[in-house]
Amino acid sequence: MRAVLQRVGRASVSVAGEVIGRSGPGLLILICAMQGDGEAQADQLAAKISKLRIFKDDSGKMNRSLLDVGGSALVVSQFTLAADTSRGNRPGFSTAAAPEEGKRLYEYFAVRLAALGVPVETGVFGADMQVDLLNDGPVTIWMEA
Repeated sequence: MRAVLQRVGRASVSVAGEVIGRSGPGLLILICAMQGDGEAQADQLAAKISKLRIFKDDSGKMNRSLLDVGGSALVVSQFTLAADTSRGNRPGFSTAAAPEEGKRLYEYFAVRLAALGVPVETGVFGADMQVDLLNDGPVTIWMEA
């Protein structure tokens, strides 16, 4: 699985003009299941993200995790993280998991992250979504499991 984490003061996701999920302060997590991914990758990524020390401590150093700061997460599916731009000018997405499996793993990831103690809200898999965020730092990290 691939993920882009953005440390946010706030984030929200809307579908058809209606806010359906929000977070903050905490993380906006854009996530994509790749071909061959399974629950083990989702478990590994959820555990790593919950403990990743990217929030400031009292000295202003990135020393605290999402769990440490009591932050929340907005998890949004984004199959374009599977983009292959190695040939031509049009990205290919053939390495993304099939839609049914991608949806299953996206939902599984969100449940696993919540089970670790992180308040989680989500977007709608496969929907045309608008994401609004206030990036904090800015801190943006790409991860793969």
